[in-house]
Amino acid sequence: MSLAAIPQLAPALLDLPFREGYVWSIVYVSLYVSVTAVAVSTLVSVPVAVALGFAEFPGKGFVKSVINTGMGFPSVVVGLVVLFAVSNQGPLGSLELIFTREAMIMSQFVLATPPITAISLAAVDGVDDGVRDAARALGGTRIDAALVVLKEARYGIATAVLAGFGRAVSEVGSVLIVGGNITGPDGVSKTRTLTTAIQLEARQGQYETAMILGAVLVALVLTVNAVVVRFGDGGVNA
Repeated sequence: MSLAAIPQLAPALLDLPFREGYVWSIVYVSLYVSVTAVAVSTLVSVPVAVALGFAEFPGKGFVKSVINTGMGFPSVVVGLVVLFAVSNQGPLGSLELIFTREAMIMSQFVLATPPITAISLAAVDGVDDGVRDAARALGGTRIDAALVVLKEARYGIATAVLAGFGRAVSEVGSVLIVGGNITGPDGVSKTRTLTTAIQLEARQGQYETAMILGAVLVALVLTVNAVVVRFGDGGVNA
């Protein structure tokens, strides 16, 4: 490219949405919703996985099957269920959560919980029984044994959390239904995420903006995958 062509590209570069904070507001909403949903899901999923890992009861295999099935649950169905729950006719209608970030967090929480629980449970079950027996033989309580197992399964649990984040941040169907893909009059995102923005910008022919958002989303996903691989390798070598 010649230097003479650079001035011709300058107007196009200045027209990119970075100028008004559009892209960065979308990135912020995406990370805020996804990180919050995954954090809450982790607080629920990991204790459930540990409890299931230590418990022995009839139907345990069925419970595991239900959790594994939830990993492939259609996101649009989750969005519809959450939309009904927060609508005026729903049980949470009085909270006025429809088309808010809180409703999006609820939706992503439902989607992230099954993979985090299932992978964490697999990590807990993968810990050698001798570790639990040794903890109890040394006079440890069930809580002490659980903490020892958690330490041994920490890499698998970290992988579970990151897998849940990967599903949450790349979600489009449910967040579009419950969030509404809304921006303010100033163009700053209120409930618009990277995935819903890419869909909208591509439909409107704003391919430059869509490509920028797509590149940001790919970078986030690749970062998550790199961290997962790193923790996975660390767990094998530990």
